[in-house]
Amino acid sequence: MARQKVAEQFVDILVRAGVRRLYGVVGDSLNPVVDAVRRTPAIEWIQVRHEETAAFAAGAEAQLTGRLAACAGSCGPGNLHLINGLYDAHRSMAPVLALASHIPSGEIGLGYFQETHPDQLFRECSHYSELISNPGQMPRLLQTAIQHAVGRGGVSVVSLPGDIADQPAPEKSIEHALVTARPTVRPGDEEIDKLVRLIDEAERVTLFCGSGTAGAHSEVMEFAERIKSPVGHALRGKEWIQYDNPYDVGMSGLLGYGAAYEATHECDLLILLGTDFPYQAFLPDDVKIAQVDVRPENLGRRSKLDLAVWGDVRETLRCLVPRVRAKTDRRFLDRMLKKHADALEGVVKAYTRKVEKHIPIHPEFVASVLDELADDDAVFTVDTGMCNVWAARYLSPNGRRRIIGSFSHGSMANALPQAIGAQFLDRDRQVISMSGDGGFAMLMGDFLTLVQYDLPVKVVLFNNSSLSMVELEMLVAGLPSYGTTNRNPDFSAIAKAAGAYGVRVEKPKHLAGALKDAFGHKGPALVDVVTDPNALSIPPKISAEMVTGFALSASKMVLDGGVGRMVQMARSNLRNIPRP
Repeated sequence: MARQKVAEQFVDILVRAGVRRLYGVVGDSLNPVVDAVRRTPAIEWIQVRHEETAAFAAGAEAQLTGRLAACAGSCGPGNLHLINGLYDAHRSMAPVLALASHIPSGEIGLGYFQETHPDQLFRECSHYSELISNPGQMPRLLQTAIQHAVGRGGVSVVSLPGDIADQPAPEKSIEHALVTARPTVRPGDEEIDKLVRLIDEAERVTLFCGSGTAGAHSEVMEFAERIKSPVGHALRGKEWIQYDNPYDVGMSGLLGYGAAYEATHECDLLILLGTDFPYQAFLPDDVKIAQVDVRPENLGRRSKLDLAVWGDVRETLRCLVPRVRAKTDRRFLDRMLKKHADALEGVVKAYTRKVEKHIPIHPEFVASVLDELADDDAVFTVDTGMCNVWAARYLSPNGRRRIIGSFSHGSMANALPQAIGAQFLDRDRQVISMSGDGGFAMLMGDFLTLVQYDLPVKVVLFNNSSLSMVELEMLVAGLPSYGTTNRNPDFSAIAKAAGAYGVRVEKPKHLAGALKDAFGHKGPALVDVVTDPNALSIPPKISAEMVTGFALSASKMVLDGGVGRMVQMARSNLRNIPRP
């Protein structure tokens, strides 16, 4: 009986770690691994058109499941194409294993065809990046890479020369039990005691929540009720904390709305829960701040802390709730809820005025209708740029929906590739790609991947023929817009030519019907919506230092935009305020 090859052993270990798909583009140095996948029923090779798509798809899968996902690229240019998607996965704390296949081992360092040094190139976007230089290394090195990705939350890269992958594996290789899930982390008693004292001494406490509150919704609500705290969130905290939240005061930051900014500045204790919120200009510098985070390197790097607590948000709150003194004074909470509702009432008027007759179509209207028609458990993948604004303000989380985007890395073209990874997880779950025309065109080739695998992803294209976020950045800097206009085709015609369902919408009255028809179609579909390029958005508070690196403007071209169904929730929360 023939001995197992290194490539076969590699694939077997991936399967043991729970990997069910390997996204990539084939190439000669990858051939032994791809062939091993072909002969292994428990794992599938997913052929994409660009390796960047492979990395984004794996990252989305990992974010949705919390489990390890994998992608691969052939030597040199093939694996280099992975790098942008891997940066995104790494910054999103998505456990992803990337296989960077390599040139023949005997040629490394000699300027061979397609030679790069992937073990060095990927170090900045990974927790672990190493080269397998002989067959005996492989099992332990791959297992170590998997445990880095899962245990620390992020990317590991294994560089494997094609000739080594094709060699026989050692007969007595060392294998051990794999770590495939992360533990919870409880803070020490001393830190809990200090946090209890800070909370008990404060009259006005605000909670500001990020993605680290995933799985802790009930604990945050119980805590907020006990200390009568308004609850704001960052963009990555939206899907976890906004729904069923009678303490909601909206979102702070560059895409913010409501009273979250005021709530974080008018309290005397701000507690940051599971957020690495990057925009210091939106954080106060004259109130006490405590931060709870499972990653100690995040503690205090955005603001000066009065207390740093290293721990999982859910476990920390479970320790806190029984120990903090219940507060009875709701005045601060009720005042922030009223401010939040008033703020949303003000901006909703701009959104509703003649919106159903406006041509080109308001993108706010598109996002609002999309939110109404989408399934209650839909997965939304959102392109960077103005689509982030519309998703932040119009998509309504409910505990079952998911919203995935390049929220930390900020890459263009992420939505379509991430939708591919999301749809492979569950073909029966609705997956909607909210794509901008610039991002969609950048990796448009992988629309063909949808067709090839008959993936029922629905691409809703916000087509304003411009890079409008960049255009807004130029306006902020006092520059004329230049290089931001796209001469676009009829994208629906391209979808039809590729063998998918396609429809173009130019009038608001046709939008709902077009979306319903696309959602009812069993295969991939694209709805090309021609939207108003002048519909832009501003955050609730603006200062000069906020403009760097992002689009902010108070010019007359900027609209406040609306907030969709969030105003209904704000009105509902006002009914919870006790009346004298």
